[in-house]
Amino acid sequence: MITILLTNDDGVHSEGLTALAGALRPLGEVVVVAPMQEASAIGHALTLRRPLRLETIAPNVYAVDGTPTDCVNIAVSTVLRRLPALIVSGINNGWNLGDDITYSGTVSGALEGSLLGVPSIAVSLERGLTFDFREAARAAAVVAGAVLRRGLPARTFLNVNVPRARPKGFRVTVQGRRNHVTTVSERVDPRGQPYFWIEEGENRWESHDRSDYEAVQEGYISVTPLHPDMTAHSVLPAVEELSLETPSEVR
Repeated sequence: MITILLTNDDGVHSEGLTALAGALRPLGEVVVVAPMQEASAIGHALTLRRPLRLETIAPNVYAVDGTPTDCVNIAVSTVLRRLPALIVSGINNGWNLGDDITYSGTVSGALEGSLLGVPSIAVSLERGLTFDFREAARAAAVVAGAVLRRGLPARTFLNVNVPRARPKGFRVTVQGRRNHVTTVSERVDPRGQPYFWIEEGENRWESHDRSDYEAVQEGYISVTPLHPDMTAHSVLPAVEELSLETPSEVR
């Protein structure tokens, strides 16, 4: 039987992870290795300055006191002792669209899988007052089944975002762009010491008829292929024209 590794950034006890595991069990053996606590917006962080602990929560369910990236590596090296057939990260409480994927622990779990050579998927659901993960779980199972049957090109992974309402279908999309402005709010604690809250000050999306944002706004499940290569290939000629020279030796 094939093995499917699950992780997330909302923690091992999250409802989204439980729903995801239930939806994927018909496809193979599901093993969960997820953070002990919420690790949202932690990006692709890897813990290097302290030891990590692995705890057994239930059969085939493990928790690591670290990041989603930590979880994937410990799962492969210690829990499974091999590469799984598929890695799925989610279901996240809230979309991971456009530029926001650079912050996402959910997306980074799948990113780490692609770096290890494993077909990987990140799954996120539109945030709301309450969460019903059934549609997102069904979507994850459809995409996972297709990837297990057909595979993915090397060093690529899929970012799946699901609207709250019943989806109209799937759309293959590109990563959207938005005007990202972060506001830092400074406050003072009861002891008179300053502290800070980082908040989102502005959120305006650029119009693009094939973006992930446009798809979910129109009620479709967005499926965006991503890869770790951040090289701006189209800009290479412009950088070459800078005529960069080695600085003269400082005397």
